[in-house]
Amino acid sequence: MLEKVNRILASYGNDRAFLIGILQDIQAEYNYLPPEPLERVAEKVDVPLSQVLSMATFFKAFSLKPRGKHLVTVCTGTACHVRGAPQVLSSIERELKIKPGDTTDDLNFTVEAVNCLGSCALAPLVVIDGKYHGHMSGKKIQTLLQKTKKLKRSEEENGNDK
Repeated sequence: MLEKVNRILASYGNDRAFLIGILQDIQAEYNYLPPEPLERVAEKVDVPLSQVLSMATFFKAFSLKPRGKHLVTVCTGTACHVRGAPQVLSSIERELKIKPGDTTDDLNFTVEAVNCLGSCALAPLVVIDGKYHGHMSGKKIQTLLQKTKKLKRSEEENGNDK
């Protein structure tokens, strides 16, 4: 595990000025920020571990908990709420059997609820793996999650699982 972290650090010259970039690359590699790599980062860039953890917890883009391969983000802002976001979120919770902030046991899905995604005209809005899906309903999100699950199974069967 630390070999990859060492390569990432070396690509930034172990320079603390690039701490955010280093953390982004580690998160991209592991899908979260594991403790051992954070300790190595602190050691190599010569900053206290508390400072690395402070940065890792300050930015919402970082996670200290393992995250799923598929990130499902539900907008719960006013426009989305009024147009049915609570029902969409309930459908996601039933389908995946997790609450916002949690990850499925198989590490395939992480669900998060956010206050606003800035696309009110698409309300209610769900983003899966960075792709926006507007005008969602409970039935539409179930279909979309089923397609995502089938895609995952297809990749595994063909040996293309990343």
